Amino acid sequence: MDIFSFLIPAALAAVTIVLAFGIYALFRGGDFGRSYSNKLMRLRVLMQFIAVVILVAAFWWRTRA
Repeated sequence: MDIFSFLIPAALAAVTIVLAFGIYALFRGGDFGRSYSNKLMRLRVLMQFIAVVILVAAFWWRTRA
């Protein structure tokens, strides 16, 4: 069992959680939506980037043997 068996699901869960909170903030509106929806969607993009880097690293790690 390697580290990627934990990192891949954790990264995907993080993206899903941030996306859900971002959508919630977007549709809630008001002061909460104005202050948090854009920040959460930017955080989602960062989380997606990290998830893609982890997936590429896992693919590279498993195919180099």
